[in-house]
Amino acid sequence: MTARLLLQLAAVFGGLGVAIGAFGAHALHDTLVKAGRLDTFETAVRYQFFHVLALLAVGALWAARPELRGLGTTGWLWLGGIVVFSGSLYGICFTGITKLGAVAPLGGLLFLAGWVSLILAVREL
Repeated sequence: MTARLLLQLAAVFGGLGVAIGAFGAHALHDTLVKAGRLDTFETAVRYQFFHVLALLAVGALWAARPELRGLGTTGWLWLGGIVVFSGSLYGICFTGITKLGAVAPLGGLLFLAGWVSLILAVREL
């Protein structure tokens, strides 16, 4: 991973977050409310965006300080967290398969590991 790739992936996941969020808010709103999944959907979108913003900050830091190679690990962990955590919640909302909820904690662990990775990557600043 490079700072450029990290920033590009943040942009991709940010754009996807806008598209998925808009689709849910408009096209699926009534369906999500009927299924009792609006909160689940909003949680998925919120965590995706929190970590997209974090990815942008880490990518900018890495571009400014390329010697901080550990930031790549942080990026991979957060990207994995977005895919696994938010992805599993989206899956529940779109398919109704509630067993996907068992996967969400793994995504949460990836998010947490990413924050620990960030601590380690910047310890020498």
